[in-house]
Amino acid sequence: MLGRQKSVAARTLRERLIVAMLALAATFSIFVTGTIIVILTKETLGFFAFPDVTLGEFFGSFEWNPLLGSEKHFGIWPLVSGTLLVMAIAASFALPIGLITAVYLSEYASPRVRSVLKPALEILAGIPTVVYGFFALTVITPMLQKLTPAFGSYNAMSAGLATGIMVLPIVCSMSEDSLRAVPRSLRDGAFALGGTRFDVSVKVVIPAALSGIVAAFLLAISRAVGETMIVPLAAGGIAQITANPAAEVQTMTAYLVQIFLGDAPATGVEYKSSYAVAAMLFVMTFALTMVGQWTLRRFREEYD
Repeated sequence: MLGRQKSVAARTLRERLIVAMLALAATFSIFVTGTIIVILTKETLGFFAFPDVTLGEFFGSFEWNPLLGSEKHFGIWPLVSGTLLVMAIAASFALPIGLITAVYLSEYASPRVRSVLKPALEILAGIPTVVYGFFALTVITPMLQKLTPAFGSYNAMSAGLATGIMVLPIVCSMSEDSLRAVPRSLRDGAFALGGTRFDVSVKVVIPAALSGIVAAFLLAISRAVGETMIVPLAAGGIAQITANPAAEVQTMTAYLVQIFLGDAPATGVEYKSSYAVAAMLFVMTFALTMVGQWTLRRFREEYD
C-alpha cells in the first residue's frame, strides 16, 4: 500500500514538473516577443527624436536616401515597394506550383513516389538562404539576361524567383498535409456521384482543405517578406518605387543588412533608422499572421 502511494506521488510530481516546464516554455516565448516589441518601440521613438526626422516625411515622402550626407530623406515607401515587388514575384511563382505539387502528391502520386518526392522537396528548406542568393546571381540572372537585355546584374525578378524557390517547400508540405487530412469519405462520395479524380481534387478536396492551404500561403508570404540574404545579393541596393521586375530595388531587410555591416555609427540617425524599418517590417508580418489566424477560424472545417 505504501509503495503504491509513493508511486502515485511520484507520478503526480512528474506531471506537475512537465506542466511547469510547458508553462515556462510558453512564458519564455511571450517574454521574447514582448522584449522585441519593447526594443523596437524604444529605438524607433529614438529615431523620430532626431530633429530632421518626422512622421510626415517617414510616411508621406517617396524618397529613401539616409546615407547622402546633408541630403537625407527618410520616406519608407521605396523600401516597402521593393519588398512587396519581390514578395509578389515569389508568391506568383511558389503558390501555384506549390499547390499543384501538393495536389499531385496527395491525390495522384503512389505511396512510393510520395515517399521519395516529399523528402526531396523538403530538403530545399534546409539549404542556407545565402546559397539561394548566389544561385540567383550565377544561374537565374544569366538566364534572364539571355531572354532580354533589360535585366541587369541586379534585379527584382531574380531575387523574387530565388525567394519563391526557397518558400516552395513550405507551400508544398503544408498544403499536402491539409489535403491529406480531408476524410476519405468525402472523396468516396464524390467518386460515387460520378466525379473524376480531377473533379474530386478541384471541387471537393481543395475547398475542404482551404483553411490549411491559405495558412500555408500566408506563412510562405511572411517568409518571403522577411527574407534577408537573397535580396541583398540579387536585388541590388537602389531604393525606388517601381513595378518593373527588371529594375534594381532595395527591400527592407536588404537595408538592414547594409546598415549593420558597420559603416554607419551606432549613435547616428542612419543606424537608428534601421529600427524604424524593422518596426515597419514587424507590423507587416504581424498583420499577415493575424490574417492567417482569422482565415483559419473563418474557414476551418471539422469532421467527425
